[in-house]
Amino acid sequence: MGFGRGGFGGSDMPKPVKVGDELDVTIEAVAAKGDGIAKKDGFVIFVPGTAQGETVKIRVTAVKPSCAVAEKVESPSV
Repeated sequence: MGFGRGGFGGSDMPKPVKVGDELDVTIEAVAAKGDGIAKKDGFVIFVPGTAQGETVKIRVTAVKPSCAVAEKVESPSV
């Protein structure tokens, strides 16, 4: 049980999201591979097919030790 440099890297730390969670998020940035980056309580969530500044509803599809992956559920109505 190492303490490392903080954050969510340790496997014993509870993550702020779990598979199946649906959240409304704002994409804060875009990663090098093009996925949007949102955060929940500082925990990074990658959301493919989104753009910086976009507000979307997402569903978490995978949770890893230091990040999660989600899919876009819907876009807000215009």
